[in-house]
Amino acid sequence: MPVARRQVLAAAAAAPLVASALGGPAAAAGTTAGTGEYLVGRGIADVTGPAAENGMMGYSMPQQQTAGIHLRTLARAFVVDDGEQRVVFVTAELGALFQSVHQGVLRKLRETHGDRYTEQNVLLNATHTHAACGGDSHYAAYDLSILGFQEQTYNAVVDGITEAISRAHADLKPGTLHLGRAVLTDASANRSRSAFDLNPRADKDHFPLAIDPAVTVLRFAQGDRDVGAITWFATHGTSMTNTNRLISSDNKGYAAFAWEQLDPDFVACFAQTNAGDMSPNLNLSPGSGPTEDEFENTRIIGDRQFRAAKRAFDAAREQITGAVDHRMCFVDMSKVTVDGRFTPDGQQHATCTAAIGVSMLAGSREDGPGLPIPEGVRNPFLDWLGGADVPIPDWLADAQAPKPVAVPFGAMQPYPWCPEVLPLQLIRIGQLHLVAVPAECTIVAGLRIRRSVAEELGVPLENVLLQGYANAYSQYVTTPEEYDAQQYEGASTLFGQYTLPAYQQEFARLAAAMRSGTEVPPGPTPRDLRGKLINFQPGVVFDDKPPGREFGDVLTEPASRYRRGEQASTAFVTGHPKNDLRRGGTFAEVQRQVNGEWRRVADDRHWSTKYRWARSGPATSTATITWDIPPNTPAGRYRIVHHGNWKNGWNGEITAFTGTTRTFVVT
Repeated sequence: MPVARRQVLAAAAAAPLVASALGGPAAAAGTTAGTGEYLVGRGIADVTGPAAENGMMGYSMPQQQTAGIHLRTLARAFVVDDGEQRVVFVTAELGALFQSVHQGVLRKLRETHGDRYTEQNVLLNATHTHAACGGDSHYAAYDLSILGFQEQTYNAVVDGITEAISRAHADLKPGTLHLGRAVLTDASANRSRSAFDLNPRADKDHFPLAIDPAVTVLRFAQGDRDVGAITWFATHGTSMTNTNRLISSDNKGYAAFAWEQLDPDFVACFAQTNAGDMSPNLNLSPGSGPTEDEFENTRIIGDRQFRAAKRAFDAAREQITGAVDHRMCFVDMSKVTVDGRFTPDGQQHATCTAAIGVSMLAGSREDGPGLPIPEGVRNPFLDWLGGADVPIPDWLADAQAPKPVAVPFGAMQPYPWCPEVLPLQLIRIGQLHLVAVPAECTIVAGLRIRRSVAEELGVPLENVLLQGYANAYSQYVTTPEEYDAQQYEGASTLFGQYTLPAYQQEFARLAAAMRSGTEVPPGPTPRDLRGKLINFQPGVVFDDKPPGREFGDVLTEPASRYRRGEQASTAFVTGHPKNDLRRGGTFAEVQRQVNGEWRRVADDRHWSTKYRWARSGPATSTATITWDIPPNTPAGRYRIVHHGNWKNGWNGEITAFTGTTRTFVVT
């Protein structure tokens, strides 16, 4: 079942140490890319942060703090080796993949694998769910609503991604890759249509529905067995609204869950592309479309992606052949001089110091408004930073025009609030090329970058994909025409009107180097801000239990009998989830009695369960677990189990406990 399924992939978790020492599985392999045979591996690991009282990343709502789990967030890793070169691809179910995480993962990989996996050949990216834990950035802008840097979240993300890569490394076996394609038109809507319409006709004609409907699937096989897939499709991770407080991997997480339920050994990765202006809220209102229920919308939009991906997967006939390759460099995106061949007017222009516009503070009304902070409410983390009321220099206002600058992120002291030295990466897997952008691009911005790279490489446009949210995060990238509209996306384009042309130029440079087989200078070194931020989110002092009760006691028993389609519910005396994140484990499980033994049938990675945590007093808390009984559930005897930990206030000792309900019958 869900956890056991992933334990199959984790069985060789210790093998990377041995494999690295021996040179790895590719040590004796010759170049096989020309025949379409590679070494391929895949792995999966948990990156879920604190399930209570941790701010969520995405909507910038200080009051949106975690209070349980609906779907744990996971990292899925793939390794491809042609006998000479190797690349790693990881998608993590996070709001963003911050530069701090990129740096941390590479440090841990170096400890275990030496120089096999580096910033050159490792591509990390996020699904952009807005219902995952935040606080794992070293840049203040992305920790403001989280009340500072959250070390527990950071460690969970870095450790989980590293584990997924190590498991993929240990899983390497001879295999093949195939490309499949499909079209999906009912899982996204353009939330910034007025800005999109400012683009030239040639761009708009490429997207007649004002959405990017392309679904691209990379199908992985080891021998004659299908073992995994990466699916790229552009839609935001905002089916869950800014009032939700349950950790969720959102629509792409459901798509992965649905596919992986079919095969306990299959790894289904759903990655983003240019989703900057693509909303899953089809009625262009938070939590609206196709239904008015955010959970049902998450399931429906996820299911549509899964079904489109499965169509593309089943029809994948184009075999991947050719070399594996990579190019990567760091670029200071605040100081790029852009040649006229990439700008709309054909003249030379430049990027500028990062700043956000007034419209960014308002949020996207289609996916969720931002920062409704009442007058008089203070943010201690913002106060510690010195506030945001920094004068806007005339030169910066002019450089960012027509953006009305709200906060000059790049000019804040003593450190900028966002990164400006950013990783730009180009990955080749046979005829497929991935352009890894450390931002979220609108569909036309993505199209222009893809065109620039495809033209430089001399390859078909469809074989160049934009991989957004990759290796770092620097908000949005719009076209210069869209920037003029100063919608939410334009106001969030940090480096001014010529941000996109700068990306086009720099990625064309990487493509030229890949085509010619030459290296590129590494560029400036990004700053390392470890230890520079603090945390104002209170931690766990101690846990208490109600009089006459013990931790794990059942407060509310489930009914004695349920029918399929009904919801079983129970409540327990519990401790704070921050005492032990149970990463790789679970707070909740549903068990079925089979031949006198209790077997797990669902846990807090399963769509049917919800684990909710709430304070019942200053130091007491309650865990409520619900199970929406699936229609295909076998009749039989069941029970619900809660795992937790409590903290002793006298000595700080943390103790695990388990609570179990009475048995109930499903008919």
